[in-house]
Amino acid sequence: MNATAGNVRGDTANGEKQIILEDSNHWPSEDKSTSTKKVSEAEDGDIFYKFVILHAETDESEAIRVKNLLQDKFNIKPGIIFAEMPAGQQVLKNLDNAVNGSAWTILLLTENFLREAWCEFQSHATLINSIHMHHKYNSVIPVRPKDNYLPREKTPFALRLINALEEGNPEFSKQVTKTFREDLYKKQYEVWEAEKESLEHERL
Repeated sequence: MNATAGNVRGDTANGEKQIILEDSNHWPSEDKSTSTKKVSEAEDGDIFYKFVILHAETDESEAIRVKNLLQDKFNIKPGIIFAEMPAGQQVLKNLDNAVNGSAWTILLLTENFLREAWCEFQSHATLINSIHMHHKYNSVIPVRPKDNYLPREKTPFALRLINALEEGNPEFSKQVTKTFREDLYKKQYEVWEAEKESLEHERL
């Protein structure tokens, strides 16, 4: 991810972690060698992605693998991972663009997911968004990869209520096909296109 969620403080008195959001444009570890190429087209808002993968910072390579799996094996494209969102924007703006600029929001559930408070914030924000926006209903898809996945018993309660796609499940291919339906994508694309045209008219 090329934008930091801010400082994560220690546990508060009631055991909850605090996230202090700042207007910063980089992860603390921006110089990591695994940093991916940024997708400049997304900055212009000209691409409506089929999916975006929200992931822990340390899971960037795994997120890329899952993205390539969905694109190459199942022809679900274009897709993007959060680390590929354009630099130069505040992190909450990037999150908003990622969620509203794609048909499905994938939460990559690994053991690292619970270690980063930013991931918890992402999951809450996307779930609330899917509840309040009718066309986003059922658009949040938890995915457990085949390695280092987050067990169901450790998964936050709200996410346990959603059927997750599990790469290790023999029915994974059928689940993917059933979930990422072209007709659902087209409906969301039409809403996105209408909103985009409305904004363009307002600017004139």
